[in-house]
Amino acid sequence: MALNSFLQIEGLTKSYGDRMLFADVTFGINEGDKIGIVAKNGTGKSTMLRIIAGEEAPDSGTVTARSGLRIGYLPQLPVYSPGTTVLDACLMADTPAAKAVGAYRKALASGDDMLIAEATHRMDEASAWNFEDRLTQLLAQLRINDTSQPMDHLSGGQRKRVALAATLLDEPSMLILDEPTNHLDLDVIEWLEAYLTKSRATLLMVTHDRYFLDRVCNRIIEIDRQELFSYDGNFEYYLRRREERYEAMAAELDRVRNTLRRETEWMRRQPQARAGKAKYRIDAYHDLRKRSMVNLSERKVNLDVDSSYIGSKIFEAEHISKSFGDKVILRDFSYVFARYEKLGIIGRNGAGKSTFIKMLMGLVDQDGGRWNVGETVRFGYYSQEGMEFDPDKRVIDAITDYAEEVSVNDGGARYSPMQWLKRFMFEPSEQQKYIRTLSGGERCRLQLATVLMRSPNFLILDEPTNDLDIMTLGILEEYLAEFKGCLIVISHDRFFLDSIVDHLFVLDGTGEVYDFPGNYTEWRAWEDERQRDTEASSKQSASEPVREKQRSEPERQKLTFKERREFESLEAELEDLNDEKSQLEALFNSGASSEEIASASVRYQAVMQALDEKEMRWLELSEKA
Repeated sequence: MALNSFLQIEGLTKSYGDRMLFADVTFGINEGDKIGIVAKNGTGKSTMLRIIAGEEAPDSGTVTARSGLRIGYLPQLPVYSPGTTVLDACLMADTPAAKAVGAYRKALASGDDMLIAEATHRMDEASAWNFEDRLTQLLAQLRINDTSQPMDHLSGGQRKRVALAATLLDEPSMLILDEPTNHLDLDVIEWLEAYLTKSRATLLMVTHDRYFLDRVCNRIIEIDRQELFSYDGNFEYYLRRREERYEAMAAELDRVRNTLRRETEWMRRQPQARAGKAKYRIDAYHDLRKRSMVNLSERKVNLDVDSSYIGSKIFEAEHISKSFGDKVILRDFSYVFARYEKLGIIGRNGAGKSTFIKMLMGLVDQDGGRWNVGETVRFGYYSQEGMEFDPDKRVIDAITDYAEEVSVNDGGARYSPMQWLKRFMFEPSEQQKYIRTLSGGERCRLQLATVLMRSPNFLILDEPTNDLDIMTLGILEEYLAEFKGCLIVISHDRFFLDSIVDHLFVLDGTGEVYDFPGNYTEWRAWEDERQRDTEASSKQSASEPVREKQRSEPERQKLTFKERREFESLEAELEDLNDEKSQLEALFNSGASSEEIASASVRYQAVMQALDEKEMRWLELSEKA
């Protein structure tokens, strides 16, 4: 193993029954690599990560890690036992610090002096005395503020954030992340993107988030037709090189087939004298035949489905209100949808995005107001939770349960259930699989097949990008860009939003809905500029003479309830940050190891940045207080 090698994967093979996922996979991971794995659904990406992380055994092959390598593994769907608290979940991490804290808490609960002494020694060895403080700070950055709450009371996004905190807390030398952006808010995704970009940790991950891949990774590994291809560069570089590879493969295939035609004529001449032909040439002929059978055409989802006719009256919301207790989802919301409108909805988890579209679909009742739906509107709803397929039924049953024949494009095209499923990459043999055996991506394709078989003219998609591979996402984007109907989409996938929406509804969690005329990148640029202007205004206000402040005093607005709460919390946060700053400065002067200093320096920069931002915000609010 090379000096800078972290992991060496050799001859890795895995199958389930007669289904081969991958065979003889070999590659190395070097220190500092940030690798993204790209492949179609069903090729075993998650399985490969589990094997490399030591969570599952391969059929054959080896994974050899550098001695003492600390690996942090984030599964795609973290699972916790009922009753597990946030703190318990974080203490399950396979790290010396987490194990030491867990043992110490058990020892304290037992009251056994010998156990307490032993646990205290372990805490000293693992430098774990500030573990819970560091955990609290990291969870706060991920907007998890109560470590005592049960995990089964949290949303999918919240559970993913807790699992992420547990993985990152001990700052492992290598991170293995399986779809780390699934179910996360956009601002948390951007936080994680910045964290991984700055981190010195070596990274191996699977994700469908193309912006994330492009900005974080310095190497892309593609699994294609059970072969592995490695590209040293980001995702954009990989796309260019992949296209070049396919062009070269196509040119080589043409050359092989032309040569094969000549050799076939040669083989057919005087068959009785074949025994006298050169054996090497006969062997070369058979090799050419094998090489000529390569099929470069990719299996793709076929979304060539037109929407049904949609009239001029689409959909109207009149003074819609909705609350859950003190939580206001919508406050006096009115809107008229236009023909061919493509709308994206963004906002933090809990802001009410899914509730909004469930009300629109009539699945959740509003408290006040009404929806007016046009007579020609035909909804198609892709749910984040997925459709309730019977797991003991076969894939083909998911279509035949609805109809014995699929009629789309206003009756212009008719398909049998088998033909329809083939358009969504389910070959006849795969249509006989039980639904419970499907991967996440295959379930998504099946749900798409059932939604589009009704030729909807008003599509509502709630997190459609989760579990879909990048290739299928590209096809879905092309379809939606040309979709002749109305579209509402909730997504955390920034590339997806940028590709298809023409404006955004921004839900801020207070019941207000802000209509932004642009895509996500344009909104983010506008929001960043607005924040910079606010900070500049705060700095200017802070530098004005006292008399100037007094003169403008009557014109100031009072703090809202939300701002007052924020102002109060900022004071406590600033105090904590200043304490941490002092502790870090003391560490720098303590003669600590170079590794500790390097780690602390990264945190010190983050603390200083946070101090600057929060002080500016505190000044801004203090002007209004």
